[in-house]
Amino acid sequence: MSLILPFKALRPSIDKASDVIAPPYDVLDSGEAREMAKDKPYSFLHISKPEIDLEEEINFNDESVYKKGAENLKNFIEEGILYQDKKECLYLYEITLDNKTQTGFGCIASIEAYNKNIIKKHEFTTPIKEDDRVLNIKELEAQTGPVLLAYKQNSFMKKVLKENKKGDPIYSVIGPDSSEHKIWPIEDELEINKIVSEVNSMGTLYIADGHHRSAAASRVSQEINESGTNNSKSHNFFLSVAFPHSEMNILDYNRIISGLNNYTSDELLNEINKNFIINNISSSCKPVQNKEFGMFLDNAWYKLNLRESIAIKDDPVNSLDVSILHNLIISPLLGIEDERRDKRINFVGGARGVEELEKRVKHGKYDIAFSLFPTPIEALFKVADADKVMPPKSTWFEPKLLDGLLSHKIND
Repeated sequence: MSLILPFKALRPSIDKASDVIAPPYDVLDSGEAREMAKDKPYSFLHISKPEIDLEEEINFNDESVYKKGAENLKNFIEEGILYQDKKECLYLYEITLDNKTQTGFGCIASIEAYNKNIIKKHEFTTPIKEDDRVLNIKELEAQTGPVLLAYKQNSFMKKVLKENKKGDPIYSVIGPDSSEHKIWPIEDELEINKIVSEVNSMGTLYIADGHHRSAAASRVSQEINESGTNNSKSHNFFLSVAFPHSEMNILDYNRIISGLNNYTSDELLNEINKNFIINNISSSCKPVQNKEFGMFLDNAWYKLNLRESIAIKDDPVNSLDVSILHNLIISPLLGIEDERRDKRINFVGGARGVEELEKRVKHGKYDIAFSLFPTPIEALFKVADADKVMPPKSTWFEPKLLDGLLSHKIND
């Protein structure tokens, strides 16, 4: 079993790449996607968020949404906006943001390895979101959002990728967040075999971002295999881009919550004070160390530091800041047991800044917000290696991979 393989990418014509690229489907709501795609007929959002081409009231998971996405994908291919490589390649993928560069490669990853937890997970999925990706993949007959994989830093891989960065990239595009994305195809079979062989020797890859996409790909693969309707085997792999862990950047993933579970603000503060030292501060709070949290309540920011007397279980999951916050405040005080399903809680990625938390509480339906210190990637590895899962929304990787640059047809 090979952990990864080269593939024939479905990708934009070079002259249209900047028009096609879009943020990942799951970082925009439908309204934001409509606004971003306005007057951009070639935006990949017409494929990844096709509800933008239907009436505004439509549900994101209505059957007509998936059919519209398939129609748009077909039109993009027929018009030459997207085309498929004739030769199987790996794709050297470089991203630069704020003078930091990470270099990895695009590939397809083994669903068998995923199912056997050799490609390791660290989060559960939300059923409605996973179902959405299943229907999306089946209707498109393609995977259009790459899963972000991590591998432990490897000097051989660094050398091989550097050697394959030859000449000008086929794409050099700027994402909405000002990140620069460059891609070089790796076509030489010898070079491809070097990389595939080295990855196989690692024995393990880690899903950093894209648990819903990989879980959905696994379900679609199983359905196709059971039906016997596809002989290509492409459906047994999922679209991925893999980077060394040392170059990846994790931001905080923050919480906003509706209601105080029948507590007054003063009562809640008194309860929190039992486990945390509370300091009222004059500006927004972005934690600078683990076991430190920011809290916005009643138009005021507080810094919470876990009291040294509070014992935390020394295991990969319970020692995470997201677990400490859940186990000491969100569950016992605010009454939210399941953060995956409870509609009172929402999550805000660190790229939006802690100011976004204040804005959502002041002007939205939320009453309290918490900012967290980013989860280290080494903690992610510890959880995954222990075959455990993190609480939902524990990590926010930045910069994000773009949708539209590399897609994978599963019927070829």
